[in-house]
Amino acid sequence: MTVMVERRATEPVVRVARADPSLTAVVTAQTPLFYAEGACPASDRPSHVRAGSSLARVPGGIAVVQDDANFIAVIDASRRVSAIELPAGPEGRRLFDDSRGNKAQKLDLEACVAIESPDGSLLLAFGSGSSPVRRRIVCVEWPRAGEAPSVSLIDADALYESLERATDFAGSQLNVEGAVRLGDRLRLFGRGNGRGADILRPRNATCDLDLARLLAYLREPTRQLPPAPTAIVQYDLGSITDVPLGFTDATAWRDRLLFTASAERTEDATRDGPVTGSAMGVIGPDEQARWCMLTDPYGDAYAGKVEGVIAPSPDHSRLLAVVDADDPTVPSLLCDVELRGSWTP
Repeated sequence: MTVMVERRATEPVVRVARADPSLTAVVTAQTPLFYAEGACPASDRPSHVRAGSSLARVPGGIAVVQDDANFIAVIDASRRVSAIELPAGPEGRRLFDDSRGNKAQKLDLEACVAIESPDGSLLLAFGSGSSPVRRRIVCVEWPRAGEAPSVSLIDADALYESLERATDFAGSQLNVEGAVRLGDRLRLFGRGNGRGADILRPRNATCDLDLARLLAYLREPTRQLPPAPTAIVQYDLGSITDVPLGFTDATAWRDRLLFTASAERTEDATRDGPVTGSAMGVIGPDEQARWCMLTDPYGDAYAGKVEGVIAPSPDHSRLLAVVDADDPTVPSLLCDVELRGSWTP
């Protein structure tokens, strides 16, 4: 299935997204995410998913990556939650926050994508790139159905340096938030919530990476060159209550892309701030973008910070989204979202 048209350009295209009153996205249910096995102090695992930031379909269910915990949660069809351990950080820690004084050491995994091939299933989880320690990529491989996955952590400095040099994509502060496979390309979504620097401004933008070259680079990062970002498109997403929206995730759906965005009052991509609302949007084959505010069943603005989205079936208008409370003591929420209106005109 062709999701987006091919486009070649040397200069970035700028699209102005519009709030579309014909669109509605309703959060119809919320499920707090607790691990079925509870907490595991030996591995530094809490009882709950702390900071869900992106979703992807993997063997066994839906994977949830977290920005401040070195675990990938997997939600099965009955919504039972298990954990895949990632390599520990300094002092054997897998949890990172201000109360521990180690927030600067977190991987900040903010985007993930699943790649199927005849050799098995691969999950790539991307650090945001907003600081040197956040320029790593987690690879989780399932060689065959039913086999335990293997986990590797790749230092991807060269790739992130390439993204940062592409200032039309990175803007004033690189912050990768979403990843979608489009055939032989991988599309990255960058969130424009950083502070301005000199003549550079924060940018919401997308770019494409050659997928084969990316996988070759991840297999041999010290010997292979990373793919260069191409087909850069910048988006003016608008705002909610005067707070600019920034991309938080994206997923393929029918012949277009769905995205989530949040209006977060912060001028630093490494710091959280108050959220005034979240949006669900669609990018059509012509790269034009429309969006609406997420609401609860009563039509009021949904207050949560929606960080990840996935379409369980391209034939239906029901999605799954994950909400990050930006509080390590509060479990992330898996939300059922229903799309209504003219999402596919």
